[in-house]
Amino acid sequence: MATSDKLITVSHVTKEFSGGSVRALNDCSLEVSKGEVVTIIGPSGSGKSTLLRCLNLLEVPNSGTITFDGTVITDPGCDIDLHRRKMGMVFQHFNLFPHMTVLRNITLAPVELGLKSQEEATAQAKALLERVGLADKADEYPIRLSGGQKQRIAIVRALAMEPEVMLFDEPTSALDPEMVGEVLDVMKELARDGMTMVVVTHEMGFAREVGSRVIFMDSGHIVEENTPQEFFAHPKEQRTIDFLSKVL
Repeated sequence: MATSDKLITVSHVTKEFSGGSVRALNDCSLEVSKGEVVTIIGPSGSGKSTLLRCLNLLEVPNSGTITFDGTVITDPGCDIDLHRRKMGMVFQHFNLFPHMTVLRNITLAPVELGLKSQEEATAQAKALLERVGLADKADEYPIRLSGGQKQRIAIVRALAMEPEVMLFDEPTSALDPEMVGEVLDVMKELARDGMTMVVVTHEMGFAREVGSRVIFMDSGHIVEENTPQEFFAHPKEQRTIDFLSKVL
């Protein structure tokens, strides 16, 4: 793996809550290369979402370093807002602005940050909505959308910033089962187009089919990581074997 291909490097990261009484992450290290789709799986409370949120410093590690695109973003002197522009984030509960139309939700950040004119942002937003099959929803408000539609809009909103990596925090767990597929289809298309993605997910089928690497976490540790083929067919750690026996 060429050094220039490394987009994210996490080195010995620890994250504690409640004054140190809860250790959510314990000496976690991993690398994400450009074009990879890294899926993070594990039981509830294992540290998956905390690790993901540390990647753009929504959670600040207590120790260890995180390097993104050649910059140590855990350095106190780093302008994290500048680097977050390159990191699209999609949350479990959409986080759309309810008082804004779909189009305004998508164009707000690029325009306010001076990255695009309103005309450019609008044209881009409409093209992205077309791509995810929601061109007719530009002037709707989020309250009039289904959960699956809201999540696709949230993905479009992140893509409008033209990020180098997309971070997904359990993007389908709040959806009704029939809406899961339409969101996963968009994510699969992004993967086919070469988007670098880190995905916390309970969807084992997605991890197996789309992921280039699977990371299994438990109790704040990265227990095992491998290609999907090897991970699901030949898990090495007993904790991994126990987990897979319950979810597959």
